[in-house]
Amino acid sequence: MEKPAILGGTPVRDNKIYYGRQWVSEEDIAAVSEVLRGPYITCGPKVTEAERKLESYTGAKHAVVVNSGTSALHCACIAAGVGEGDEVITTPITFAASANCALYCGAKPVFADIDPETYNIDPESIRKCITDKTKAVIAVDYTGQAVKADEIRAICDEFGLVFIEDAAHSIGTKYKGKYVGNIADMTCFSFHPVKTVTAGEGGAILTNDDDLYTKLVLAHAHGITHDEALMEDAPHEGEWYYEEISLGYNYRMTDFQAALLISQLGRIDEFVARRKEIVKRYDEAFANVPGIIIQKNIPESDTSRHLYVIRLDLDKLTCTRREFFDAMSAENVQCQIHYVPVYWFPYYRHLGYEKGLCPNAEEVYKGIMSIPLYPKMTDKDVEDTIHAVTKLATYYAK
Repeated sequence: MEKPAILGGTPVRDNKIYYGRQWVSEEDIAAVSEVLRGPYITCGPKVTEAERKLESYTGAKHAVVVNSGTSALHCACIAAGVGEGDEVITTPITFAASANCALYCGAKPVFADIDPETYNIDPESIRKCITDKTKAVIAVDYTGQAVKADEIRAICDEFGLVFIEDAAHSIGTKYKGKYVGNIADMTCFSFHPVKTVTAGEGGAILTNDDDLYTKLVLAHAHGITHDEALMEDAPHEGEWYYEEISLGYNYRMTDFQAALLISQLGRIDEFVARRKEIVKRYDEAFANVPGIIIQKNIPESDTSRHLYVIRLDLDKLTCTRREFFDAMSAENVQCQIHYVPVYWFPYYRHLGYEKGLCPNAEEVYKGIMSIPLYPKMTDKDVEDTIHAVTKLATYYAK
C-alpha cells in the first residue's frame, strides 16, 4: 500500500495542479489587443457582439452582458421587482452572491434544502419555503448540472413567482435538449477565469421576456435611456439628450472584456467536450473506490460540468476531510471546497440564521471536495489526480 506523501511517501507528481484554471489562447490575446488599439474600449460594438453571440448560442431572445456574475444576479432581482419585505428562495450550497443579491434589494434570502444525491436545490423543499412574501426563486445549477427546471417552473407558475436560474456553473449544459439560458424567466452566467469561458471577470443575464429585458438594460447602466419611447420628456433637444428613468448601477462590461468573451465562445464546444471527457474518466475511476461518493446526474441534464466534486464517506475512512484535503495538497493536487453553507457565515448568523436549517446541505457539506477539472488538463494531469484520490482513499479506508 502506497504511503501518502504527507506521511513521508512519494508524491504522485512533482508540480502542483490546481482545481481550476483558465485557457487563454494567442487568438484570445490578439482579440483583446485589437480592441485596445482601437477607438472603443468600453460601451463599444464588441459588447453588442458578445450579447448577440450569447443569444445565438443559447437560443435566448435577449442577452445583457455585465461586469460580473454577481451583478447579473442583482440586475435579475431588480428586474423581478424584488424589494423591501420580499423573500427570495435559494440554495445554501452556492457562492454567497446567490443569496446576497436578495439582500442588495432589501429582501430576505430563504434557504431551501438540497437533494442529497445531486446536491441541487430540491423542488419540494422550495415548495415548503413559500410564503405570501415570496417573490422569486434563484435555483443554482451546482457544478454545472441543470436543476429540475420543469418542476421549479411549475411551482413558480403556481405561486406567481419569478424563476431565476443561477447558471454561473452551467453555460454549455442542456436540459431536455435545450441550452441553459433559454429556460428560466432569467438566467445568469458568470465569466470568472475558472468558469467554462472567461472574460477575465464578467457575467450576463439572458431572458425571452421583452419587459424584463428593458428592466435589465436600465438596471445595468444607471437607469439611463436614449430610447425616446421610454422617455418622459421626449421629444428631446438633440442627439446628446438622455434621461435617467429608474435607479440603476454601473455594471457595464468593457469592450476588451467582451472581445475576450467572444473569442472564448468560439471555443466553447471544444471546452465542453474536454470537460465531458475528463468527467467520464473520473466517474469510471471512482465508481468503486471505497469511501468516495460521486455526484448523481439526472438524465434530463446533459451536463457541462464546471466543478467535479467528490464526496468523502467519512464513516468509511479513518481521516477527517481536512486531513484528506491536506494529504491531496501534499501529493501536489490542490483541491477546493464548494461551498460552505451560506447561512453558516458570521454575517448571516448576525442576521438571525442558525445551523440546522437545511439538514441535507449540512450533511453533504461535511464531505464534499472539488478536484481539478479544466479543459487544459492533460491526460497525465487527470490520471495523476485519479491516482492521488485512489491512493489516499485506499490508505485511509477502514
